[in-house]
Amino acid sequence: MGEQKVKDLILGIIAVVAPDADLSNVKGEVRLRDQLDLDSMDFLDIVMELRKRFKIEVPKEEYPQLATLDSCVAYLHPKLEAATAL
Repeated sequence: MGEQKVKDLILGIIAVVAPDADLSNVKGEVRLRDQLDLDSMDFLDIVMELRKRFKIEVPKEEYPQLATLDSCVAYLHPKLEAATAL
């Protein structure tokens, strides 16, 4: 699974969690919460979607690694590769 596919999956999850968010110009290096006006519940919903869809557990101490789109891709890419390889 390529990085663009991972990015698309993340944006797809955000679109479900925050349907009013404008995802057309998301910058990879800027915090998602700042760009998309996500609150802590939205963030937790994203984490729950990752668990539900891909069986990926994100420990609380690793939440900061999901702050930006680029950091999400870096963190989730190997986990998604492993999850989809099963």
